[in-house]
Amino acid sequence: MSTTVGRSAPHGPDEQPYAYRRQELREPDWSRFPGWRDVTAAEWRDPQWQRVHCVRNVRQLRAVVGDALSDAFYEDLAGDQAEWATMSLLLPPQMLNTIAPDAVPRGPGSLTEAFVLDPVRRYMLPLRSDRTDPALDGWSSHPFASRDSLHEQDMWITEGLVHRYPTKVLAELLPTCPQYCGHCTRMDLVGNSVPQVTKLKFTAKPADRLDAMLAYLSSSPQVRDVVVSGGDVANVPWPRLEAFVSRLLELENIRDVRLASKALIGLPQHWLAADVLAGLERLATTARARGVSLALHTHANAAQSVTPLVAEAARAVLGTGLRDVRNQGVLLRGVNDSPEALLDLCFALADDACVTPYYFYMCDMIPNAEHWRIALHEAQRLQTSMLGWLPGFATPRIVCDVPLVGKRWVHQTTEYDRVLGVSHWDKNYRTRLDTSTDELGDGSYVYYDPIHTLPEEGRAWWRERAGTPGASPAAPLPASHELAAFA
Repeated sequence: MSTTVGRSAPHGPDEQPYAYRRQELREPDWSRFPGWRDVTAAEWRDPQWQRVHCVRNVRQLRAVVGDALSDAFYEDLAGDQAEWATMSLLLPPQMLNTIAPDAVPRGPGSLTEAFVLDPVRRYMLPLRSDRTDPALDGWSSHPFASRDSLHEQDMWITEGLVHRYPTKVLAELLPTCPQYCGHCTRMDLVGNSVPQVTKLKFTAKPADRLDAMLAYLSSSPQVRDVVVSGGDVANVPWPRLEAFVSRLLELENIRDVRLASKALIGLPQHWLAADVLAGLERLATTARARGVSLALHTHANAAQSVTPLVAEAARAVLGTGLRDVRNQGVLLRGVNDSPEALLDLCFALADDACVTPYYFYMCDMIPNAEHWRIALHEAQRLQTSMLGWLPGFATPRIVCDVPLVGKRWVHQTTEYDRVLGVSHWDKNYRTRLDTSTDELGDGSYVYYDPIHTLPEEGRAWWRERAGTPGASPAAPLPASHELAAFA
């Protein structure tokens, strides 16, 4: 018998703020949707069927769900795509099926409320009303939001190879994914162009780009760790991905390789394919023989996304000999911004899917993302709330990816003005954008809370200096010692 994770414990002397009960994973019934009423289990498990039947627009969503969603919902979704979205729609059936998993159509409009309130819907099917909510006080974007908020392209060594940390690089093999998250930090590069964003395009041929990456790594003994990403490696043809990783494993300096794929959550069928598992086993065997850590990193934000198929795929991947499967989620308002939601997700991952909770990132400062972002003090509270519930190795760190710095644990800020929502951060290494004269420990790197979360004094300060909400000031992103000039 399954029990519910995260419900309040009975009142009494042993009452805890969170009640752990192991939750039996379940696959939502896809046949509840009219468009999938006749889909067989064999079809559902077929990765090609999943890819072909992705929802890419409002018309296709209507064909699946029908009039169980109201016309107003579809208009709201279409309005977001036309006016606000930085990512195009792309949902595999597996991901769509985890939205409102307990709701069954019982007439016109009957699923609308459940869809609107659902946490997975909030970041996979953003609505115009999400971004124009009056609670945002007009701030759909922060004044210092930017398309490449982490300056990754500025740190390209060669096209798609980001050398941001002293010993680690990010290899962006391709600019596509099996599914597109609305909050994608690489919205400047990944996915199709949308009315709001003309996407950057790689110019070199894929084989040439990968050769250039490997050439740099072979001549850079200081690099030991490669994150292989994109996009999503599940969209790289397997022979090409295996060849690239095999060549990485031939380099003596490479000691860690991490494959990044949200498809483990959104399209687990891909990672259950026989050819993919056989290829992973070959790579894992080589990695073990060389003493190299080979792992898969995925991206789940809500417990309901962890289904039996996801758990089966994660265990199958581990069964090939990979060292670990880890989750890197993103903190998103209305999705997982409570201790209960985070702990429910972590236990769902760890208990049955054998996925290690690893990181939760604060949502990056990209355009039109203010309705997702939370303030630093909220993230600090959430980090504290998780301590003591999970094993130490499975207690995720909540990190702020500070522009021009990198990942910092949310309690590492050197100074924090909660009225203006400005936090200050140190850096203990140089990127290729820094000079030898740059001070690393002076707290000169900054991050900003969403303006609508500030007290009225802070909101008024920003309105006075930034003008109309949504308008960008002419000044560049200031360091702390420059902030007085902005003020």
